[in-house]
Amino acid sequence: MLPAPILALAFLLLATAPAGLQAAQEVVDRIVARVENDVILWSEVRTLSRYQRFLDGTSESDNQILDRLIDQWIVRNEADVSRFPHPTDADVERGVDRVRKSLGSAEEYDSRKKQCGLSDHEIHAMVAAQLYLSNYLDSRFRTAVHIDPQAVEDFYRNSVVPVAKAHGQEPPSLDAARDTIEEALMQSGINSQADQWLKESRNRLHIEKLLDESVK
Repeated sequence: MLPAPILALAFLLLATAPAGLQAAQEVVDRIVARVENDVILWSEVRTLSRYQRFLDGTSESDNQILDRLIDQWIVRNEADVSRFPHPTDADVERGVDRVRKSLGSAEEYDSRKKQCGLSDHEIHAMVAAQLYLSNYLDSRFRTAVHIDPQAVEDFYRNSVVPVAKAHGQEPPSLDAARDTIEEALMQSGINSQADQWLKESRNRLHIEKLLDESVK
């Protein structure tokens, strides 16, 4: 689901809109999934789709995005129950800055933001939510992941060296690349652990998907 500030803003705009506009909005937005006693809305699917296009130039199908939102609900619910700390404003600002740098320039950032119809507030909310969920998963599963020394050497030989050579660069030594490789393998292991946990969680929760791809 969207973070609380965005939902609060949406409800405020709806409350102050003319009656005809309210009726149109009620038709446009709809429930696309139920998870336990909560709901996921069509507007949330569209917002995440626009954010994906903002980052990558393309987006997943609506059903794939809905699956992501269900997974996010599961992680967020567990994090909230455990009272996991939310990222600070400074953490979020650094996250937004990383997004801006990944797009190459401030001009490209602003251009994509306009093309995708995203506000600065929505981007900050998305980054904050991503940090909250990823930090929780890292905290929950990092200690369960074991890095095999042989896996480090295999990654170096099969990934680091070929990529460096393909770019006409001298590969770093194994020792120089070790920390980076170990963290990459750690993140892969965390993702695997999280995927398995999410599958098990879906089996024990009441989840009802109502999205009809033919209705947009």
